[in-house]
Amino acid sequence: MLPPSWDHQPTPVTALTPDPLTPTRDITHAHFQAGDTVVVLKGVAGGELWGDSMRIVAPSWHTPTDEDGWRLRDPTGGAQSYVTAHPRYLVHLSRRCPDCLIYLRAMEDALLTRFAGRDELIDCGWYTTTALGQLVHTADTRGGR
Repeated sequence: MLPPSWDHQPTPVTALTPDPLTPTRDITHAHFQAGDTVVVLKGVAGGELWGDSMRIVAPSWHTPTDEDGWRLRDPTGGAQSYVTAHPRYLVHLSRRCPDCLIYLRAMEDALLTRFAGRDELIDCGWYTTTALGQLVHTADTRGGR
């Protein structure tokens, strides 16, 4: 499972890697609720999945996908303390739901063997944040949005 301090790691090494699951993940807006703690998986660190831990604050329109999304708060603050994300980018940390566990296991199967033996923090390069504070998966980027 995810180490407790995984979101306080050094600057990652970028290793552009295709994301085999997130772009087609079928998860609805209703799956998450305000107050849930979630993770946005971004890569691998020391043989475990790594990502950004956030708390869901409120429903929000996700402009890059034109679908219902969630406003997330990053407890570590920084330049982007709040972002909006599509539900398919999120995995529950605050509870062990079957859908998120299945996705988490599939991501482990897809990534951990690929980066076995590498100890550095590896960012697979799947996400960017727009000027409007929208967290966008590379598969969801559309011209100029």
